[in-house]
Amino acid sequence: MTTNRMISTGIASLAVVSLAACGSSSEGGEEGGDGAASSTAFRVAFNQNEGHPQAQVLEQVSEGLSEQTDGQYSLDLYTDETLGDQAATIEQVQSGTIEFSMVAGSLLESYEPDFAVANLPYLYESPEHQMEVLNDTELMSELYESVEDDNIKVLAAYHGGVRNVYSSEGPVNSPEDLSGQQIRVIGSDTNVRMMELMGGVGNPMAQGEVYTAIQSGVIEGGENNELIYSSLSHDEIAPYYSYTEHLMLPDFLVMSLDVWEGLDEEAQQTLMELLDESVDEELALFSEAVEEARASSEEAGAEFNDVDVEAFREAVMPLHEEAIESDRAQAIYDAIESARSDS
Repeated sequence: MTTNRMISTGIASLAVVSLAACGSSSEGGEEGGDGAASSTAFRVAFNQNEGHPQAQVLEQVSEGLSEQTDGQYSLDLYTDETLGDQAATIEQVQSGTIEFSMVAGSLLESYEPDFAVANLPYLYESPEHQMEVLNDTELMSELYESVEDDNIKVLAAYHGGVRNVYSSEGPVNSPEDLSGQQIRVIGSDTNVRMMELMGGVGNPMAQGEVYTAIQSGVIEGGENNELIYSSLSHDEIAPYYSYTEHLMLPDFLVMSLDVWEGLDEEAQQTLMELLDESVDEELALFSEAVEEARASSEEAGAEFNDVDVEAFREAVMPLHEEAIESDRAQAIYDAIESARSDS
């Protein structure tokens, strides 16, 4: 998807716009003082740290893009919510303040409700199944293009891990165990409703606020993958991690449509090919990182437990019908279901 040093415009006017908008550097108009072609660095917002699998593949994409464009195009990856939380960075992409952001799929529901179909609990049978369907251009193009009127270009989908519930109160083995517990979810109606059906109370908040909220008793826990649980030290204040396996929420790399349209076709094709190639690499890196994160959290005193997954699955199934409100969403849902290996 995107990475640190790669995407600039060969078009002088676009370069000028970029420099003004994102504080990028250029080397003297069409040519630098030494006669070299100018370059522009576009900013990419990322809410995790630089060791995250998505950050690593973005770095690889960046290197490949730089090589294939002779250093003309570059991106700077800003990690750890340096440019704001995901919701804020989508707005910055829209306004052209920044050019790229990696965002959770549920946040795009506020721009197009049909994105809810990609964010349903217990929808994907495996990370491989998820990536196969969400990066299927023919299947997803109409949905992805639906946010272009908002100046948002969806470039690719990445695996964001398998989300599970963690709590400060004790292991969660069944929906009854979540009764009365305030659990942080990413802000979307779908996620709030999902947690309600799972037995708890969904409390949307920015990721950076979760540690303090659990520590102070404002909420009892959260739901996320092992990487986030460990890297943000949530294992210190919510040591009970329960494998509900309720959600594979995709992350989307989004770009300002204006900037995308300012790139020449060759640059667009090069970027897309590199992003396509990075999807499988990110899956492999994520799997390795999950093992390391769990070991680290266990060292910190966290307890991991299996749960009655079928009880949770049955509890949330009404959401599948509730979230599908159009023929397009139904067609995507049916295609995802038919792509299951057991179909």
